[in-house]
Amino acid sequence: MSDSKPSAPSNLQLGILYSFRRCPYAMRARLACALFLPTQSLELREVVLKNKPQELLTISPKATVPVLQLNNGKVIEESRDIMLWTLEQSSNEFISQYLPLHLQLEIDELIDENDGSFKWALDRYKYADRHEESEEYYRKLGESFLEKLESLLEKNHYLFTEELSLADISIFPFVRQFAHVNKKWFEQSNYPRLIAWLNALLESELFNSIMEKYQPWNAGDVKIYFPK
Repeated sequence: MSDSKPSAPSNLQLGILYSFRRCPYAMRARLACALFLPTQSLELREVVLKNKPQELLTISPKATVPVLQLNNGKVIEESRDIMLWTLEQSSNEFISQYLPLHLQLEIDELIDENDGSFKWALDRYKYADRHEESEEYYRKLGESFLEKLESLLEKNHYLFTEELSLADISIFPFVRQFAHVNKKWFEQSNYPRLIAWLNALLESELFNSIMEKYQPWNAGDVKIYFPK
């Protein structure tokens, strides 16, 4: 639990972000906010998934996180849409750095694969005892994506360029979750570049800045502003 006092918004509070600290979808939305809203802020509301606040259910009946409610009343319910919205609030220079025009299709396709077949394998790898096949079986399915990431990292320091891109912050939380299912196996696996990429992001100031713990939000609580 953080003992620090909530800070006032640095410039303009743009809306409310409902989040859950350990959810990879919510994690990548917070990463995007921290990167692309350096002089603006959102009110951060930490959600307990087993006891979701009525305020969230009212604006988003699907009741999954993250959900962003803008001051103009618009509600953005998908993590990728939240990431793109935050990027659009930044400068053209930032947009071209994190989502280069000539790589947009490739980045989109890689994130699609992450959110599709890799997430499917990841969910079953984590909870293999609830499914028909073994942990090793589902891990092997997930490895086809890990192999692709390892191959990309042979060419650049990050997935597509020498600098961090939208692809890295979109995919990193899911690789982190995959690695944590069996850390010993992952650390000894034949993906040295992917291991180094993951560890660098885990140790980064950016990641640590979005993983501060907060009490679950209740109406009437003192507002938490994010990013600080």
